[in-house]
Amino acid sequence: MSLSKSLFTPLRASALAALATVGLGALTSQSAHAIDIDAGDYTALPEGTNVVALYGQHAQRNSLYARGDQVNGNYGLDSNIGVLRIIHFTKIAGYIVDPQILLPFGELKAKGDVAPVLGKGSGVADAIFAATVWTINDPANRRYLGITPFVYAPIGNYDRNKALNLGENRWKYALQVGYIQGVSEKFTVDLAADVTAYGKNNRANTAGQSLEQNQSYQLQAFLRYDLRPGIDLRAGLSRGYSGSTKLDGVSQANTGNRVDKFQLGSSAFITPTTQVMALWGKDLTVSNGFKENSRINVRLLQLF
Repeated sequence: MSLSKSLFTPLRASALAALATVGLGALTSQSAHAIDIDAGDYTALPEGTNVVALYGQHAQRNSLYARGDQVNGNYGLDSNIGVLRIIHFTKIAGYIVDPQILLPFGELKAKGDVAPVLGKGSGVADAIFAATVWTINDPANRRYLGITPFVYAPIGNYDRNKALNLGENRWKYALQVGYIQGVSEKFTVDLAADVTAYGKNNRANTAGQSLEQNQSYQLQAFLRYDLRPGIDLRAGLSRGYSGSTKLDGVSQANTGNRVDKFQLGSSAFITPTTQVMALWGKDLTVSNGFKENSRINVRLLQLF
């Protein structure tokens, strides 16, 4: 397939909406379809615990897809994204709750034939506010069920004249359910499902058009194996569906996207209160947008 002008229309309207594979990192993904988790995220910690985590991700995308077929040409997009996450665990009406804030930042840079059209973007992304409520908190059996609402506040860097922006200039609302179950002495399963709804971007491009997007969905699963206390191996799969977009009420072709992805890695407590994590991953299938051929996620987490 060749890269037609029609494909660039949604790109210039809002690349973060049309290219659902342009993510801003695990757990706090600003991609248009997903809220990525890390295995263990839905573990309820004791009341009064504080957590500060710093995430980093480098991702490379060297191919572009439309209607499930790879577009002929040299098209690429790299991203370097960081996230600062601050969490406090408390108890409300007998339930463990963890109000938190996530502050993403970084850069996006197009490569190859698409570079003159998309360019690059950098700065801070939209702030994310969330709080998980645990309806099941059973540490003895390694069993947890949490429900998390997310609100994305449009405070990030955004320029309607640019195709790549860290901010989206719209409110976003998501709801995620996460479940953890120990299945043996060594193995643990993590499951999560989420739905994301989008506000309107009234400054989507230089023409001042309005961007709307249908809901997006994602399912995720991890399997963890404990090598010894505090050290594990983990592997995960996810499937996400991003909602199609409209400009001034006109449906934009090829903006909905299905993404299947895989990741593999490990985490370890290097002290009783300090954990490091590293993951490598890639997209397995993409229907529309850039396909990640390599993604490296790292996280440093400190308990107080």
